[in-house]
Amino acid sequence: MSSAIEQLASGISFASFSKAEDLKKRIMFTLGALIIFRLGTYITIPGINPLIIEEFTRSHSGGILGILDMFSGGAIGRMTVFSLNIMPYISASIIVQLMTTISPHLEALKKEGEAGRKKLNQYTRYGTVLLAVIQGYGIAIGLEKMSGYSGSAVMDPGFFFRLSTVVTLTGGTMFVVWLGEQITSRGIGNGTSLIIFSGIVANLPQALIKTLQLGQQGSLSTFIILGVLIMVVTVIGYIVFMEKAQRRIPIQYPKRQMSANMPATSQSTHLPLKINSAGVIPPIFA
Repeated sequence: MSSAIEQLASGISFASFSKAEDLKKRIMFTLGALIIFRLGTYITIPGINPLIIEEFTRSHSGGILGILDMFSGGAIGRMTVFSLNIMPYISASIIVQLMTTISPHLEALKKEGEAGRKKLNQYTRYGTVLLAVIQGYGIAIGLEKMSGYSGSAVMDPGFFFRLSTVVTLTGGTMFVVWLGEQITSRGIGNGTSLIIFSGIVANLPQALIKTLQLGQQGSLSTFIILGVLIMVVTVIGYIVFMEKAQRRIPIQYPKRQMSANMPATSQSTHLPLKINSAGVIPPIFA
């Protein structure tokens, strides 16, 4: 099944775009939701020293922390209310999908159609809250142990700080989940993917500027910069090609006699099977 944006874009051109009011409303709603998401990545959680967080992130930007910070659009490096992003929801979704293969109750819900899907979505939200609480508590403990040259990262450590951090991060995650659902239903679709995408591309302008500065300073040659740009364009094109690629299995229907005066006719069609049927679930799960 194609997404909402694919269905809208399949029969639209630049000439008819000005008349597509529904499409424009969906695009504007999606942009507004993404702007709200980006604003939330700059609101720090209460009770921390942003200078210590920035110092710690800068010194560990080359490891796993830098990768997680990239997916969150810099929210982890600033330790904001959206630091957990939508990752607990994705983890809960994967867990529920795996549980449907071993739990008879969940497997029965999966086969019930729309009602079962809503029930599974509810279980996924419960799992999201549970994972967000666990991760939020772990972050609160880690922040209390974090220190730098300017002092401790937490101004007033203790039970109240841990509680406020867990509530803030869990509430931020659930708001991002709700925002993604709104983009899916009222926007151009694929709300979860767009939120992840916006977090990743938010750092691209800064990375491009740094690359050009290294080129001006002589640290990177022009040949290497052009090679990287060509590689990026090639990889994106290849990913799009593989995502849209189909294996078409021919189907031949038997001949049917419509009437006595008409010769028997046969019909042929094809069954499209997506080559990359797993999508992005394997790398996300990894």
